[in-house]
Amino acid sequence: MTEEIIIAGFGGQGVLSMGKILAYSAIMQNQEVSWFPSYGPEMRGGTANVTVILSDDRISSPVLRVYDTAIILNQQSMDKFESAVKPGGLLLYDSNGITRKPERKDIRVWKVDAAEEATNMGNKRIFNMIVLGAFLKIKPIVQMENVRKGLEKSIPARYHDLFDMNQAAIRRGEEIVYQEQDYSK
Repeated sequence: MTEEIIIAGFGGQGVLSMGKILAYSAIMQNQEVSWFPSYGPEMRGGTANVTVILSDDRISSPVLRVYDTAIILNQQSMDKFESAVKPGGLLLYDSNGITRKPERKDIRVWKVDAAEEATNMGNKRIFNMIVLGAFLKIKPIVQMENVRKGLEKSIPARYHDLFDMNQAAIRRGEEIVYQEQDYSK
């Protein structure tokens, strides 16, 4: 099994953290992992994306042009990466700030209202964990016990008091994600 993922959005949305948690979770399962971030010089508001590859076999290169999965968190990323999803692949997006929905007819499209739900849960910083939960509901490529270990590894000690809230956000993402279209058949 190999899963090639691009997670893309604005800096400050937890794009890199989400990728890091996925990577650590896969390491806990003895998988080969590549985590390849790309971001602008801005701390928040600039573009950010991360390519994550999880595999049972050795990974030859972290550089990809097409992906099994695209997790899209803003319109700019939708415009850039929708075309890079492999036919039959998955595009998961958060509806907040998306002005043009995905248009491809050869991929599976799922939607999660993570920004809205993070606000409802009282902490906008758990947005990325809601998205991660949605993704893992669709593609359970890492075991939840390993996601817990991945959270412990990647969240700084000063935020460990938010650990339970992050886990609740992952569970909530699993509950609220829904499929918009499946033209992959």
